[in-house]
Amino acid sequence: MSYGDAMNARVRSEERRAEIVRAALEVIAERGYRGASLAAVAERVGLTQQGLLHYFPTKDALLVAVLKDRDQWDAVPATQWRVDLLASLVEYNAMRPGIIQTFSALLGESVTEGHPARGYFTGRYRQVRENMAAVLRAEYGERLPNGLTPERTAPLLVAVMDGLQYQWLLDPESVDMPGAFRDFLALLGEEA
Repeated sequence: MSYGDAMNARVRSEERRAEIVRAALEVIAERGYRGASLAAVAERVGLTQQGLLHYFPTKDALLVAVLKDRDQWDAVPATQWRVDLLASLVEYNAMRPGIIQTFSALLGESVTEGHPARGYFTGRYRQVRENMAAVLRAEYGERLPNGLTPERTAPLLVAVMDGLQYQWLLDPESVDMPGAFRDFLALLGEEA
């Protein structure tokens, strides 16, 4: 096999993997992680289950790929986040209900002992809290106007973002996710 043939085969393999990850995301959004099967994903991309296992040897490996792929869509270097960009992220998320639904369903399922995404979400939230504390510190210094430190406020900020997502997913006509988040940001700057 020539170098060019090898490169073409690698590109096709990466494209196929990306197609499988997108299909898995759709199936998980429809059925939840526990209800999603490798067979359903394989069928969606025109493979046998055995063919799918060539790309992802286990359902857990596919789940991790889905989560990492989702993170790439939102990838902004931690040093470039600002408080005003967080509101833009919430607005962006409001345009992607399927992605947010999948993420939220997996997050909810991951709290159970032994779930394959538990470690992923634990590490992800640790990093997100650190990033949010850095964003708040850059905006407000060591104390926000309400008297809290960035480290004390970061978990609250993340909880509001995620909690609004759940409320919005359940009742999008009644919950203005971006507006409510902007309201919360306004509270951060107020005196205690």
